[in-house]
Amino acid sequence: MPEGPELHLASQFVNKMCDGVVFSGPVRKSEVSKNPDVPFTCEAYCITATSRGKEVKLTLTPIKCEDDPKRRAKGRQVDQPMDVVFRFGMSGYFRFTGEDELPKHAHLRFYTKEKPCRVLSFVDTRRFGSWQPNGTWQPDRGPCIMFEYKRFRENVLSNLSDRAFDRPICEVLLNQKYFNGIGNYLRAEILYRPNIPPFVCARNVLEGLELEDTLDEKTVKNEFPTSKVNELAQISASTVHSN
Repeated sequence: MPEGPELHLASQFVNKMCDGVVFSGPVRKSEVSKNPDVPFTCEAYCITATSRGKEVKLTLTPIKCEDDPKRRAKGRQVDQPMDVVFRFGMSGYFRFTGEDELPKHAHLRFYTKEKPCRVLSFVDTRRFGSWQPNGTWQPDRGPCIMFEYKRFRENVLSNLSDRAFDRPICEVLLNQKYFNGIGNYLRAEILYRPNIPPFVCARNVLEGLELEDTLDEKTVKNEFPTSKVNELAQISASTVHSN
């Protein structure tokens, strides 16, 4: 399943491939997709992308032209930007190809104005992904682990009294309310590298951390010294045996 870094790379891919490219016409959805139609039709528009945790937002921005406004209205042309928020599910990603090279599972397509045209497609083989026209970031997701680090840290350490932190750290790391963007492989790496036992109570792991991160960019800070790791290992072992 794509996680925070993969969605960030997807947004970078869109920005690189669509830089200076003019798109045109309606946004087209595949016949088999159960996601909503995207009610956006424009003679000329551009696409940019941003990511936040496990979401990517495409912004469709009309390019101003000197056409008659009445003509645009008659053709149902939009004149305001639209945000379309994507969640990738198990297998979603973007592709930019020629029209005759469309991937088999291209479920949402944006066509360029050039001839022959090219297509930016949202491809999703398993169809667990979704998109939301006029969408916003999901409000129940916490700050992004990569680009909102200070807010992310504060959100976690200021809420350790929440019952969610009664759970093992390996479960809590998947709670998107606090760890937006983390999935299975990141969880495994996060726990393995500092040698944190996966089944210890999350609160025991996190309660010793300071709210303000004083890490100097030129130094490496060990927030989990050997003594702390050994203590957590003993707690984890006793918890497993008691169950």
